[in-house]
Amino acid sequence: MVIKLYNTLTRKKETFKPIKKGEVGIYECGPTVYSAPHIGNLRRYIFGDILTRVFLFNDYKVKRVMNVTDVGHLTSDSDEGEDKIEKASQKEGKTAEEISNYYWNIFKEDFKRLNILEPNIWCKATEHIKEQIELIKKLEEKGFTYGTNDGIYFDTSKLTTYGKLAKLDLKGIEEGKRIDLKEKKNKTDFALWKFSSSQEGKRQQEWGSPWGVGFPGWHIECSAMSMKYLGEIFDIHTGGIDNMFPHHENEIAQSETATGKKFVNYWLHCGFLTFKGEKVSKSKGGLYTLSELEEKGFKPIYYRYLCLNTNYRKPLEFSIETLENSANAYNRLRNIIKEMGKEGKVEKAYIDKFKKEINNDLNTPKAIAVLWELIRDEKIPQENKRKTIEKMDKVLGLELLKEEILEIPKEVEKLAKERQKAREEKDWTKSDKIRDKINELGWNIKDTKEGYEIKRI
Repeated sequence: MVIKLYNTLTRKKETFKPIKKGEVGIYECGPTVYSAPHIGNLRRYIFGDILTRVFLFNDYKVKRVMNVTDVGHLTSDSDEGEDKIEKASQKEGKTAEEISNYYWNIFKEDFKRLNILEPNIWCKATEHIKEQIELIKKLEEKGFTYGTNDGIYFDTSKLTTYGKLAKLDLKGIEEGKRIDLKEKKNKTDFALWKFSSSQEGKRQQEWGSPWGVGFPGWHIECSAMSMKYLGEIFDIHTGGIDNMFPHHENEIAQSETATGKKFVNYWLHCGFLTFKGEKVSKSKGGLYTLSELEEKGFKPIYYRYLCLNTNYRKPLEFSIETLENSANAYNRLRNIIKEMGKEGKVEKAYIDKFKKEINNDLNTPKAIAVLWELIRDEKIPQENKRKTIEKMDKVLGLELLKEEILEIPKEVEKLAKERQKAREEKDWTKSDKIRDKINELGWNIKDTKEGYEIKRI
């Protein structure tokens, strides 16, 4: 069955054709590890996870590569300001390496909590300085670079195709540019290598290069590392819609200039998480980490379920109310499945229907609708439903059949024992009152031959 994907480069939904039959190479823009990821960041990694799972579901061999930006991402996308890692290092009183490792570990822990598959390869910018320098040297040899007092820049005016991904009006940009470009020739030119500034003091992360001591620009790392692990031309590059410009545009410019070949066949971008109609941000509100949501009583899997009920390309409006609705729907789904028999066979007609939807540009809302349709189909034996859902969940990753280990609060355990003693003494009034208390705490107690069983309401 064919897989169709919306290619940002062409603004069309296209039938996926791999470079190598039965295999797919995916490069996913990873985190800049200077702070804990928020749920807006994490939405696009849930999307990347679904993309990977869809290819695995279609029997592809997947090679997924993700970068870790631990140097070079400045506070401004226009190559100005402080390095985000160095700034966090000064603020928190830790080394740059300690900062990046600490937040990278949080990021990986969030992957586990959201049931996101880890990439085949994690690659850190600081561990690929040599490859980045070599790529800049190629651009220099081709005459596409120039130097300023603060670094080496890519001259976008020499590339006639610059702006093709973001569909930029370059003439309009240049006409509307500020007078003060410092030493940049064009507003869209971007840094390949930044020199260490004597005014900032000695940087923790700097390297020697043919142009002077410094560090790589943000964009060059993704070109160097993606081509190292996936080849000069590869299948799919993903990221958030905010990565499209300038980051992905600049990746295309430097990569295709260096190799003389097309860089990536399919560009996929995830839409924003919004709050009150605007992109989530600290100033606008609606910005939480997974841990903060857990403190409010929400499991991370509820957020995953919320994300899957909106197409990845569309903005997703977030609120605590929508997350509560998602939690209720998810728990209802789990409870229904829990009552189904364990032995059964896969219903091929439903799997085919599910695959048709999920292969159509990762249409998770319709795929989930197929799952619910299966649940409501009275002609299908319960045990077959369970077996079919088990296969569907390999794509959705919602852990719908995972056995939940309940941690019963000590207070509930204590009340249950008191109730058991009251029953043994045939004090039914006391037994009923204790049961009511247990219910008020959100738990049910059921009497069994062995004693009692406690479950969440």
